[in-house]
Amino acid sequence: MSTPSNLKRRIGAVALLGLAASVAETGTGFAATTPPSTVHAAAATAAATPAATPARSFHGELPEPTGRYAAGEEVIHLTDTSRPDPWVPSSGPRRLTVTMVYPAVPGTGTPAPYMTLAEAAGVVQRRNLPPSSGITPESLAGVTTQAFDGARPQPGKYPLVLLSPASENPRMTLTSLATDLASHGYVVALIGHTYEDSGETLANGQTPPCAICDHPETLDYGAVAASRARDESFVIDELTHGNTAWHLAHLVNRHRIGTAGHSLGGAAVADTMVADPRVRAGVNIDGTFHPVPKPGQIDRPFLMLGHTPGGSDHYTDWEEAWTALGGFKKWLTVTGSDHFSFSDGDLLQGQAGFPTPPLDPERGIAITREYVRAFFDQSLKGIHSPLLDGPSPNNPEVLFRH
Repeated sequence: MSTPSNLKRRIGAVALLGLAASVAETGTGFAATTPPSTVHAAAATAAATPAATPARSFHGELPEPTGRYAAGEEVIHLTDTSRPDPWVPSSGPRRLTVTMVYPAVPGTGTPAPYMTLAEAAGVVQRRNLPPSSGITPESLAGVTTQAFDGARPQPGKYPLVLLSPASENPRMTLTSLATDLASHGYVVALIGHTYEDSGETLANGQTPPCAICDHPETLDYGAVAASRARDESFVIDELTHGNTAWHLAHLVNRHRIGTAGHSLGGAAVADTMVADPRVRAGVNIDGTFHPVPKPGQIDRPFLMLGHTPGGSDHYTDWEEAWTALGGFKKWLTVTGSDHFSFSDGDLLQGQAGFPTPPLDPERGIAITREYVRAFFDQSLKGIHSPLLDGPSPNNPEVLFRH
């Protein structure tokens, strides 16, 4: 992969959230696959003014899930003794932090934090967020998630969906999607890919920083996507081979497994499906393929959900991927969206008082939730969703490209 392509795709990959980049880094409002926009450039310019302005008061709140269940949450720590960490081999075997979100009984458990204080401090430090932003480790960790630690699980077995975040983004940036899926009867594994972002708190209490973020011009994104695919298969192993990795693993229906990812996490979805036949359906959310799958490699349901056409250089490889995909497939784009419309990023950016793209951030999250859930309902539960049949007057922003 050439250096110019890497740099274009890497512009803004240094953002945990759109809000973090807008406050701290000129011209880096997006992650992995998206070039700078005038909206985020304006935010970065505003952030570059002298910090004499009074500190903002930031309190983030994610939207409530829309299903009949509450979203229970538990953080687990897994160690893959079969391979050393790919980025820091001297650290020993690959260690992962995974947030499990599951269907729970309403009114049980206690409010779950967005992230640990150490993870939030890593974000603030790496992004060099000024005090005037109002974004502190405490305020970032305290974002209202609508998930509940220790909540009592609903009885039954549910499809498992793995979620992988964008390049340099911790797992928490897909919390809105995770809680909504859980409320509709899914067990969700939010995977933190160690050493690939501003910090994931491990079982030993350490929160190591990113080991691969500083030289995008030499980073092999294909290798990162392939490593994430191995992370995903390992998590599936741990959640389906007995009940030792997680005490609620009995909730998982091991025969109904899907995976979704944002940006580089979307590339990992394709890699996982090529390598692991247990995964029955995949969703690439606004991510360049690394590499594009070959014809015949993926013959299971696949959804491509992206931002406004023409705003990214990844649509050429999406055309190639579309041709190669077999089985049920859909390609949707969302008018007025940007790269972080599909994660928690734009919503939290707006709540912090900074500009957002034309698409209202709450609409971006609602659309992402609705279409990803409809796709998994159809692919993993066998519930036909008319939403996937064609354009809907209730969602005029969503365009069916194929």
